[in-house]
Amino acid sequence: MSYFSSTKDNPAINNVVMLLVRIFVAVAMIILHGLPKLEKFMAGGEIKFYNFMGIGASSTLILAILLELICAFLIMIGLFTRAASLVLMIVMAVAAFGVHYSDPFSVKESSLLFLSLFALIFSFGPRQFSIDSMISRRRESRW
Repeated sequence: MSYFSSTKDNPAINNVVMLLVRIFVAVAMIILHGLPKLEKFMAGGEIKFYNFMGIGASSTLILAILLELICAFLIMIGLFTRAASLVLMIVMAVAAFGVHYSDPFSVKESSLLFLSLFALIFSFGPRQFSIDSMISRRRESRW
């Protein structure tokens, strides 16, 4: 019972929880955002998508697809985790405050939740069970 009332954390539990959070968030990003956009692009026809910074709707869609799929995969395996989460934080901020700026909160909710989860991953890093951690340990060993 002392664990629930203590302010100390357990590194082993933190490592496992961050691994599960990274995997869940990455899979959710791929399934809920990346793949539907890819299907929309592959279907052909007229592309109706947000025109970010005037680069065109189709260019913005391709950029969003690539960033959401590649960065989510990198977060899942724990490689370049902070950089990938920063990129996806920007993508979700554009989605929440650019694309859906006039929509009700219920529409923005998904983007804002992903934004907060990527901010969490960015802040705490990938932890022990990641390729970033393996690379870091390898550099420290000077082997």
